[in-house]
Amino acid sequence: MAEQERPDVATAVQPTLVDVAVAAGVSRQTVSNVLHAPGRVRAETRERVEHFIAKLGYQPNRVAQDLRANASRMIGYRIRPLAPGALASIHDRFLHALAEAGRAADHHLLLFTADDGRAEAEAAARLRRSGGAAGFVLYDVTADDARPDALLGLGVPFVAFGRTAQGTDRYAWVDVDNPAGTAAAVDHLVHRGHRRIGYVGWPAGDTVGDRRAQGWQAAIERHGLTAECRSLDVRGEDSVTAGTQMAYALLARPEPPTAVVTATDTLAVGVLRAAQQWGLEVGRDIAVVGFDDTPTAAALDLSSVRQPIELVGRHVMSTLLDATSAVARPRPSASTAPSTERLLAPRLIIRSSSASPAPAHR
Repeated sequence: MAEQERPDVATAVQPTLVDVAVAAGVSRQTVSNVLHAPGRVRAETRERVEHFIAKLGYQPNRVAQDLRANASRMIGYRIRPLAPGALASIHDRFLHALAEAGRAADHHLLLFTADDGRAEAEAAARLRRSGGAAGFVLYDVTADDARPDALLGLGVPFVAFGRTAQGTDRYAWVDVDNPAGTAAAVDHLVHRGHRRIGYVGWPAGDTVGDRRAQGWQAAIERHGLTAECRSLDVRGEDSVTAGTQMAYALLARPEPPTAVVTATDTLAVGVLRAAQQWGLEVGRDIAVVGFDDTPTAAALDLSSVRQPIELVGRHVMSTLLDATSAVARPRPSASTAPSTERLLAPRLIIRSSSASPAPAHR
């Protein structure tokens, strides 16, 4: 026996999606599926809903649809001020690379500020609930960073540039192989004949800084130079002034280094300044290699380890867009949710600050 139509529903001049649902005897979500994903609805139900859409003269709210579409093309990103004393920041290159990757996929960045990591996670959750952004990018992730767990708990899609020390199988991240970068710098200097290779880096406890120091240490050990280099490891804040002071400390040693690897180009500029004030010619008397290959490094002809930031930006954006497009599908549990991990190799750019052979009499 054919199902009888339900009585007409009194509607306003512009009937709503709810009016159609009541008239057809289905849920609001079913009507939405008929409009946007008809393949999910049984044929007989779809026909009944389409009948009442036509009978009531229902027209979807195009303004609301446009707002939802625009929100789905927004990616949230917390911006932070440049660290005091730093000459340049890799953050600027990453932000530009991320914006370019988003633009290529018809997505745009929604920049916001927050006082700390907890506030950032809360702001991301609010933006997600309000439709302000579909997903988020985490930057400058530390070893014990609480943001990934917080966003996982809130059900907010995100991808991290960098990774924590634990739990990296639970979320998507893209990172640069920092130990490989400093190890490549040591290999290069050893091949130029250096045996006393110093390291100027950040204090222990910073994830990126620790990994760069580990790369230097591992390469020193691999080349059998531990005895010559164990006292040539100094740490301090990331500023030109601190780099200069730490370089003075190295140059004052009874057996000073003939080459120095630094954790950043900012510190490398401090080493260059100290060497020049010490009366040394960089590239002849002492070799210096920085990290990040900033425009400053190119301007000063400083060898430096280049991060593939443009590639990082593309991977982060593509991974996040995959995640946000899958939100409508049933979500696996947190314990079985697949993660996406990409560890990208940096590249050493050799310039005059380290290209020459090691000095013969130092």
